[in-house]
Amino acid sequence: MTAVDVAASPQLAGMGPPPEKAPLILRRTADANPFEGIPRAAYEDLVWRQRSLFMNAWLINDPEGLRRVLIDNVANYPKTPLENRFFRALFGDGLLSIEGETWRTHRRIMAPSFDPRSVASYAPAMAATAAEFADTWAQRPDGAEADVSRDMTTLTLQIICRTMFASDADDMTGLTGIALADSAEAAFGFNLLDVLPIIGPMRLKQREKLMGQIFAPLDGALNRLVAARRADPGKKDLLGRMVDALDDETGKGLSTKEVRDEVLTIFLAGHETTASAMTFLWYLLSQHPAWEARLHAELASVLGGRNPTEADLPKLTLTRRIVEESMRLYPPAPGLSARVALAADEIGGVKIPKGAMILVSSWILHRHRKLWDDPETFDPDRFLPERSAGRPRFAYLPFGGGPRVCIGQMLAMTEATLILATLAQRFRLRLKPGHKVGIQQAITIRPRGGLPMLVERR
Repeated sequence: MTAVDVAASPQLAGMGPPPEKAPLILRRTADANPFEGIPRAAYEDLVWRQRSLFMNAWLINDPEGLRRVLIDNVANYPKTPLENRFFRALFGDGLLSIEGETWRTHRRIMAPSFDPRSVASYAPAMAATAAEFADTWAQRPDGAEADVSRDMTTLTLQIICRTMFASDADDMTGLTGIALADSAEAAFGFNLLDVLPIIGPMRLKQREKLMGQIFAPLDGALNRLVAARRADPGKKDLLGRMVDALDDETGKGLSTKEVRDEVLTIFLAGHETTASAMTFLWYLLSQHPAWEARLHAELASVLGGRNPTEADLPKLTLTRRIVEESMRLYPPAPGLSARVALAADEIGGVKIPKGAMILVSSWILHRHRKLWDDPETFDPDRFLPERSAGRPRFAYLPFGGGPRVCIGQMLAMTEATLILATLAQRFRLRLKPGHKVGIQQAITIRPRGGLPMLVERR
């Protein structure tokens, strides 16, 4: 990217200059960007201490410090009990909420379902679903307005359902969509009352009861599908692989309840996060026509108008870099799970006391002044091999890191690249004139109030 390109780059949503001090909570407006109050020091210090009325926490941006927290001394930094309770109440005992040997066993059993060979087998369903979705956009008038945030949610739900359930996908898509939407609404009600001694457990029981009611129709359908897979093993959709998989060490597989909990966890991690990534990717391309033109040139050269396949992915190098850079600027899950120090430690030369809260924010890490050049600039070429050489491994964490790195990261990158290649060949998206993009955060980030864009045929 030239100096002229950098100078012409627009100010993007959530990229305003950080304040010297964080504003008081009472002074924040209801529609404020949740990241706009993060002070400058957080983007400049490798280990930044955050003081508040409720806790003292240390935000870790030092790559070697992150390696210590996530790998070298990981046993000293478990996730907080509150977060495990939260995810368990929502989705049961899946990889996001279990710990210790149970987590290691589940991870070993599930890993083959997400290895390169398995992901390659899911790619045709992903590409076909994206192509069918493109046909629905083509049925609209040229330049019609679409809420791209909602559309990407619809598309990624269709893809994960077809990947997970194969021929049963049509029946499961509706049930899954309703359950996820209703459970998300319940999840967003989580607040400080949930941590109070007496009130918190009462609210948790109420939430668990509500979740049981929300998921009851989906649970019944899932149980029937699991029983069918056990009766007729060998079906190679994602559900079939999980049902058939056995632990190499114990020879045991997942119970029906464990399969159910892991399926819901995969839907949370693999549907909502990919929808968030694709939503902000289209926004970024609309603001950077030069990069969009380069993308179109690569797609024309590699694909020549046909739909992409998994075999094309090694040639779609710029397409992949655009996905990577989009997730740098707008990481779908902008923070990793909070940790608690079981014993005193030292991170990046800073003494960490026992009981300290340890925070990791990919939103801040991906914009840190000591780790990235021009961090607010959209520049996919920063992921070229020659420019990535020497970059610390833990400077970029869209999928987390360490033993608990996202098990589906290869699947997610394959899906996002195929979606982008399929839709960008046929359409150009423009932000609705006059619309100001805001950001809201629940578990993932989304544009506040949706993302209205004009879908133009190419």
